Amino acid sequence: MLSKFQNHVASRFSFLENKKLFLAVSGGLDSMVLLHLLKQLPYEIAVLHCNFQLRGLESFSDQNFIQEYCDTNKTPVFITQFDTEAFAKDYKLSTQVAARELRYSWFYELLETENFDYILTAHHADDNLETFIINLARGTGLDGLIGIPEENDKIIRPLLPFSREEILKYAQENNIQWREDSSNASNKYLRNKIRHDLVPILKEINPNFLNAFQKTQSFLQEAQVMVEDASIMIYQQVAKEMEDDIHFDLIQLKKLPNYKSYLYQWLNEFGFVAWNDIYDLVDGQSGKQVFAAEFRLLKNRNTLILSPILEEDENEEYIINETDTDVNFPLKLRLCQVDDITIDSNKAIFVAVEKIRFPLILRKWNEGDLFYPFGMQGKSKKVSKLFKDEKLSLLEKEKTWILCSDNQIVWVVGIRQDERFKIENTTTKILKIELQ
Repeated sequence: MLSKFQNHVASRFSFLENKKLFLAVSGGLDSMVLLHLLKQLPYEIAVLHCNFQLRGLESFSDQNFIQEYCDTNKTPVFITQFDTEAFAKDYKLSTQVAARELRYSWFYELLETENFDYILTAHHADDNLETFIINLARGTGLDGLIGIPEENDKIIRPLLPFSREEILKYAQENNIQWREDSSNASNKYLRNKIRHDLVPILKEINPNFLNAFQKTQSFLQEAQVMVEDASIMIYQQVAKEMEDDIHFDLIQLKKLPNYKSYLYQWLNEFGFVAWNDIYDLVDGQSGKQVFAAEFRLLKNRNTLILSPILEEDENEEYIINETDTDVNFPLKLRLCQVDDITIDSNKAIFVAVEKIRFPLILRKWNEGDLFYPFGMQGKSKKVSKLFKDEKLSLLEKEKTWILCSDNQIVWVVGIRQDERFKIENTTTKILKIELQ
C-alpha cells in the first residue's frame, strides 16, 4: 500500500512537495494509517487533534494517545478541546454539524497563524460510498453524487482511492496502534446504519461493489465537467455581471428547454435552497424576491437580479462640508465652483451657491420624501413616484442616495436635480456636483 500511496500522491498531488502539511488525526484506524504513511515520505507534517468532549473519559484517552504518540515519534502536534454540545445548543445545530464547524474553523485558523499550506484528512473509499448513499437517500443532484472531493480549497484527501479493508490490512501488517471510537458501533447515526447494515449487503451481492462504485463515480465526475462547461457557455449568453449584481435575461433564459437546471448550477454556490420558489420566480410578479443567507434573487420585469444582502443603517447620514472637494464614501462625488454650465448627463448638477446651506447631507431616500423636479415649474413630486416613472427596480431604489441642504432635497443623485437650487440670471457663483 505504501508504494501505491506514494505513486498516487506524487501523480495527483505533486504540488504538496516542499509544502508544510497539517494532518487531522482522531486516533482512529484511518488517520493513524495516514500518519504512518506520511512519516515515511519526505513531507514536513504536524498533527492536529480535536477533543470534542462527547465521549467522557474516552475523548481524553484519545487525546492522551495522540500526545504520547507524537512525543515518542518527535512529531509536532496541536491539540484543542471544544465544548461541542454547548456550541450545538447555542447555535441550534446538530452535534455532528457543530463538531464539523468547530473543527474546520480551528484548522483554517491554524493555517494562518502557523503558516502551513494544506490540511490532510483520512477519508477513504468506504467513506465516499457512505456519503453517496446518504445524499441519494435525502435526494440530491450531481453535486451530491460525485462524492467527497479529493481536493477542496486547502483540504486534501489522499486516501480516497483506498478501501477500509486495504487500510486495515496495512495497519495489521505494520503493527500500527489505533483507538476504537465506541460511537462507531452504535446505529444511532445514519452513517453507522449504512456502514453496518446496508453496505455489507451490497458487497455480498457484488464482492467488487466498491470498485464498481468508484467507476460509476468517475463517470459521474466526467458528466459533471460537461455540465459545468455547458453552464459556462449558456451563462455568457444569459447573464450580465454588473458592479455588485448579476442580471439574468429571462427572455433568453426561457428559450432553454431545461432552464431550471442552469439556474440551479448558477445559484447553488450562493447558498439558495428554496429551489421551487426560485423556479416560480421566473414567471412570478415583478418585485418578488427569494432569499439566501447572504444573497437575494429579485424578479424585475424580464430580469432576475442576484445581489448581496447589504446591512445598512437606513438612518445613516454623511456630512459634506463647504471645504470638501472630493467625497469618497458612500459615493464618489466631486464638488467645484465653475464659470458656466455644461449639462450632458444626469451624473452632474449645477446649483446656485447662494441657495444652498452647508453642511450638505447625503442619505438614503425615505418613504414620503418630496422634492421639486427640475423643469416642472415648481410642481412637487414624491421621490417614490419618480422611481416608478423611471422604472427603477427595488435594488436600484435601495441604492439611490439623496443630497440635501437644510432638510431640502437638492438632488436625487444620478437621477434628477431639484428646481429650487437651479441657476438664475442673477446667480454669481455656480457649484458643480458630479457623480464620479
